Amino acid sequence: MKYTGTKAAAAIRVLAADAVEKAKSGHPGAPMGMADIAAVLWQQYLNHNPANPEWPNRDRFVLSNGHGSMLQYALLHLSGYDLPIEELSNFRQLHSKTPGHPEYGYTPGVETTTGPLGAGVANAVGMAIAEKTLAAQFNKPDFSLVDHYTYCFLGDGCLMEGISHECCSLAGTLGLGKLIAFYDDNGISIDGEVEGWFTDDTAKRFESYGWHVIHNVDGHDSQAIATAIEQAKSQSDKPTLISCKTVIGFGSPTKSGSHSCHGAPLGADEIRQMREFLNWKDEAFAIPDDVYEQWDAKAAGKEKEESWNSLFSRYQDAYPEQAKEFQRRVIDRKLPDDFEQKSDAFVQSCQNDMADIATRKASQNTIEFFAGELPELLGGSADLAGSNLTLWPDAKGLQDDPAGNYIYYGVREFGMSAIMNGIALHGGFVPYGATFLMFMEYARNAVRMASLMNAKDIFVYTHDSIGQGEDGPTHQPVEQLANLRMTPNLSTWRPCDATETAQAWRQALSKSGPSALVFTRQGTKAISRNETQVRDIAKGGYILKDSDNPQVILIATGSEVNLIVDAADALEKEGIAVRVVSMPSTSYFDQQDEAYKKSVLPAGVPKLAVEAAHTDFWYKYVGSEGDILGMTTFGESAPGAVLMEHFGFTTDNVVKKAKALLK
Repeated sequence: MKYTGTKAAAAIRVLAADAVEKAKSGHPGAPMGMADIAAVLWQQYLNHNPANPEWPNRDRFVLSNGHGSMLQYALLHLSGYDLPIEELSNFRQLHSKTPGHPEYGYTPGVETTTGPLGAGVANAVGMAIAEKTLAAQFNKPDFSLVDHYTYCFLGDGCLMEGISHECCSLAGTLGLGKLIAFYDDNGISIDGEVEGWFTDDTAKRFESYGWHVIHNVDGHDSQAIATAIEQAKSQSDKPTLISCKTVIGFGSPTKSGSHSCHGAPLGADEIRQMREFLNWKDEAFAIPDDVYEQWDAKAAGKEKEESWNSLFSRYQDAYPEQAKEFQRRVIDRKLPDDFEQKSDAFVQSCQNDMADIATRKASQNTIEFFAGELPELLGGSADLAGSNLTLWPDAKGLQDDPAGNYIYYGVREFGMSAIMNGIALHGGFVPYGATFLMFMEYARNAVRMASLMNAKDIFVYTHDSIGQGEDGPTHQPVEQLANLRMTPNLSTWRPCDATETAQAWRQALSKSGPSALVFTRQGTKAISRNETQVRDIAKGGYILKDSDNPQVILIATGSEVNLIVDAADALEKEGIAVRVVSMPSTSYFDQQDEAYKKSVLPAGVPKLAVEAAHTDFWYKYVGSEGDILGMTTFGESAPGAVLMEHFGFTTDNVVKKAKALLK
């Protein structure tokens, strides 16, 4: 058999095989199998500038089957990104720019972190939504300021994961015509030939979603690939799936076409034979000058960006206000100059109002305020808008208005959260999405990925505890708050009233990374505060009520703050000096300096933490000598007030436990 592929594609194959061989781990099969597709896409169609990976109008490329990361690293290196050959030879090693799976922020040109299968295509859907919505908001006649594609590579594993159904279904419904996905249909996964566990008619599945499907493209025929891309780009109202028939590990003489090359080095002898088959004369990590010249995209990328810069300059002259807003939202990614002043005033207005409302309602009021100030706020809910209270009077669904500001995600908690990641990474929007706190479990991986990438998402969770009541333990979160709080980079808030809710939203919008805002279904009472206390909410934990030389400190979050305030009043009537600490965000409190933390929670004073969630999280605040009133079991099905009493969340029980600490 004679190799009929291009030398450009051969370069990808040898780099992937050599890097995996040197690392003694990795996945050479997918990069070698998709090399021809990648070469055609990147050399003939992808609009990008290696010298500026942040150019706003670049095409986005997502490798959803992220285990094939050497494909992306080879493409970036060969095209001229700041990824020298030494980094490829350092594949999968500590602190290299070529980690085992593509990681956003590590490698120039990597648009999102992929590896958990299906996450990448979900992110790509989010990027395509951002592109379409941003174009509808900013483009003018003769000014296609936002005009780029999102290209996604994905494999059998991505399509087996349920998240691919959630996201691709929504992509078809929204008519994301600039989303083009390449399905690497090689019939192989880790366990072998997929016929034993994956016999879906993928083409019909995507057609049923409303996608344009191009069938049975020879993934090793450059002309067939180019023709398919042209057909895909001719579709403006549907996303496209290009189904490419490929051979995994193409170029490996004895291992191609089998799972043996999926996730293991080929071996020195196999690589030697591969070089002979590819007619590749050079040593490992040595690329001939003519290949570099063929791949180099720096000059073309510079020209494309300069052309866009000229367009933006003319746009600035014709539409100065819109251009200024585009600069702020998309290029600079900054909040308005008056954001801090206006948001502080809003927080204070909530304190002045003293409204007794559930914090989910307080959140809705806050959303309405900030949506009027921040056109980049792009909301949504997983089919629970009426319960999460995420809609506001000026919300416009994207299904009705592509320039809108709200996404009806349907019952797709995982898909929603992963799509939000793509929207945030694309730029131009701050996405928030809501569901019940319990169903964060469905979306957990996407929340973790947001935290790993430090993507600016706002995850809104309501029905925050057993206090949500009658739906029973299937809907009552117990361990979820601890899970969120222990996630690196994620700031978690559980406010107790409207003022803390407003401050939680303010901090989430100000933060560069992700936040989880957790709200009650049950009503809460407004709490009186002075200016210092209102300001100190932003520190995550603060003294809400105090007395000279407190004998015991009560700590709580959410609706349980009302409970410990009442308990403190009862204790003081018995002559016991009490300090009440509200801790809406342990994340923010832990970031304060030691002096502040000790001023709030001094050593030597017994502490009782009260929260209708799992007890274990609170030991680091109360110590071994303190106590916790919380949950160690699942809930029950009954009205919320009945459950709170049943599980001991009563004034009398708090008083009893506090007094026990004084003995």
